[in-house]
Amino acid sequence: MPGSLFTDTRPRRRRRGAALTLVFAGVLATGAATGAFGGELTERGTAPPGTPDGGTARDAPGGAAHRTDDAKGGPAPRHGRQTGAGEKDSADALVSRSGDRWSAAYSAREYAGLKRTLDGSYVGVGVSVRQAGGGPDRGPGPAVEVDRVQPGSPAERAGIRPGDRLRSVDGTRTTGMPVTDVVALLRGSGPGSRSGAAAEPGTRVRLHLTRVSAGGPDGRADGTTEERHVTLRRTRLDTETVSVDRLRADVTRIKVSSFTKGSGDRVRDAVREKVPGGSGILLDLRGNSGGLVREAVTAASAFLDGGLVATYDDNGTQRALYARRDGGDAARPVVVLVDGGTMSAAELLAGALQDRSRAVVVGSRTFGKGSVQVPRRQDDGSVAELTVGHYTTPSGRDVEGEGLTPDLAVDPAAEATERATKVLSGLGPRS
Repeated sequence: MPGSLFTDTRPRRRRRGAALTLVFAGVLATGAATGAFGGELTERGTAPPGTPDGGTARDAPGGAAHRTDDAKGGPAPRHGRQTGAGEKDSADALVSRSGDRWSAAYSAREYAGLKRTLDGSYVGVGVSVRQAGGGPDRGPGPAVEVDRVQPGSPAERAGIRPGDRLRSVDGTRTTGMPVTDVVALLRGSGPGSRSGAAAEPGTRVRLHLTRVSAGGPDGRADGTTEERHVTLRRTRLDTETVSVDRLRADVTRIKVSSFTKGSGDRVRDAVREKVPGGSGILLDLRGNSGGLVREAVTAASAFLDGGLVATYDDNGTQRALYARRDGGDAARPVVVLVDGGTMSAAELLAGALQDRSRAVVVGSRTFGKGSVQVPRRQDDGSVAELTVGHYTTPSGRDVEGEGLTPDLAVDPAAEATERATKVLSGLGPRS
């Protein structure tokens, strides 16, 4: 969470949709972030916990607009008066008075759903979707295409495959619709949802899909379109934020889509157990809109043996985040892939590895989201997130509004993986 995690990147006082907000989250007293002192940094919106009762410090949102999945995007904050669990007048009022460009207001139910997302679980059917080309038979606007199907999910059991075109969800046409709105429909938190929270496990969702048949003798598409109507039951699924694949014998890619709970340890495990000797690491953070900063710091510990990862300002108090000193791989060559969808906690990780001369950064300038928000619970149960400061990289760079400049700029983006692989192949182990 990416690239994962998503549509509108403009700062707004109250946010709608499934755009991700990145957070410093943790067990905080009276809303003060503790950072490296037992706190937890989170991402809101793809994903990626912290309880609003104690307060959590967060980075904030936005992201690339091309791909996301029903695992990403917590319930969106809404405008207007709500009742019961949806009440959030106090948070709205505080956000309005703050003038904070990255602030947001949530009802208690919305924030609870967000917390579950940051904890690494979601209610959905297990498909990742992206925008694809339109076409005369699919109507105006970009089509929505299945990009990935989560193993063991309702979508996989129903035979849904990558490349299938999603035509409608519960009768609502999806062609030309923003991807995050499609995700909201899949999760049951679309316009018809009363609270903005996702539907409960076991609820049904009807999908209309089309598939171009591969009916030719050579297995190629013969142009025949197969119509499929399936009804799935939503279930609670774990987000899959870290994946590993071999691009070449000497190049292993570790893709991190967002930093939800446990993502940092999964990166560390991947480096230790899934990267063979003699292979360099391509750390792909493209489209990663951030998440729990604590998880990003843990991920940094996979490549550093201690030392500074970042500093941040907590209402005028400087705090520091350090990598663990427990045997991180500080020798294996590393290239980090970034793009305009690399945000917040992901920028913190990329900036640390770049400043510490631990990795070569390849791609395009990152988003530039470096502010830290603290959630504050209100008397009516609602939660307001307000900015308390900014984090900086080990060399003192403030990424807010600037982003990170890669060591090697690659344009167009389609060539980034190839160029990064070549760079990695030319790097030797660090002494």
